[in-house]
Amino acid sequence: MTGEPVRQGAARAGSAARSGQSGDTMPDNQGPENQGPGNQGQQDQRPENPAPRARAQEPSSVRRLCAIVLIMETVVIWLSIPVALAIDHASPSRIGVAGVVLAIAAVALAALARRRPRWTIIGGSVLQVLVIAAGVIVPVMYFLGAIFAALWVIGIGLGRRLDAAP
Repeated sequence: MTGEPVRQGAARAGSAARSGQSGDTMPDNQGPENQGPGNQGQQDQRPENPAPRARAQEPSSVRRLCAIVLIMETVVIWLSIPVALAIDHASPSRIGVAGVVLAIAAVALAALARRRPRWTIIGGSVLQVLVIAAGVIVPVMYFLGAIFAALWVIGIGLGRRLDAAP
């Protein structure tokens, strides 16, 4: 009894194949292989070269790399706040405000990278200088800031190379 539904399903599929019908709702004359000279009007409605449009909509490599560096830098900034509090070179309120402002600026610039890449590059460069200057409070930030500044410059350079490549 369990074999009966299988046979009925196979019979239906076989009869559909014999009658020339498929399970699709598209008629046979609308496939790309049936686009003859009389059906050229439908083809002309599509853009000639869709690649430039798709490339303009996707984020460029510079934007992506800058956003990645800024997000990683945000993590380092957040982790430097407790270290600065433990070292106790400045008041906790100033350390907290400076750390939070730098972290929020990094996240805002990463989010801005998609819409305003020029502003992101300028703002991110200023942020790199500020992170290096945070070495006054937490001396290891001189080193970490220099590493992120190097990643920043490398990300911009590599992103421009990737965007220029064919």
